[in-house]
Amino acid sequence: MKSHEYYMREALKEAKKAETIDEVPIGAVIVKENKIIARGHNLREKKQSATAHAEIVAIEKACKKLGTWRLEGCTLYVSLEPCPMCAGACIQSRIETIIYGASDPKGGSIGTCVDLTKVKEYNHHPNVIKGILEEECSSILKQYFKMKRKQK
Repeated sequence: MKSHEYYMREALKEAKKAETIDEVPIGAVIVKENKIIARGHNLREKKQSATAHAEIVAIEKACKKLGTWRLEGCTLYVSLEPCPMCAGACIQSRIETIIYGASDPKGGSIGTCVDLTKVKEYNHHPNVIKGILEEECSSILKQYFKMKRKQK
């Protein structure tokens, strides 16, 4: 069995793909039975779509691969704490575990600003692990935005 760090490094590879196309560098992978079944990175600018976040891209690919919208038994690894939309998509798709690297003080919805996984009325409550490769996940974002500020 591979470690959380291994899979988070795979999510970081996706984040670097986003960065190369001038997208905010956030990446995600979905794992089932110790195999990566889907990958995603931010594509909001390329697709001009507010919903083209790394998590949504990966969730859509995983659903297609498995032939179901229920991602039971799956783990999402994502380099940045999910926003409300992505946290909601994780809950709705029944992802078993969400593992993220860096916390998001401006929109994190799995504990930082709000915690949608703890809403008792919801019928699914994924497990959450945070802070895996936190420094690396945070660093790629900080470097990206530092570069963007210099360009202006």
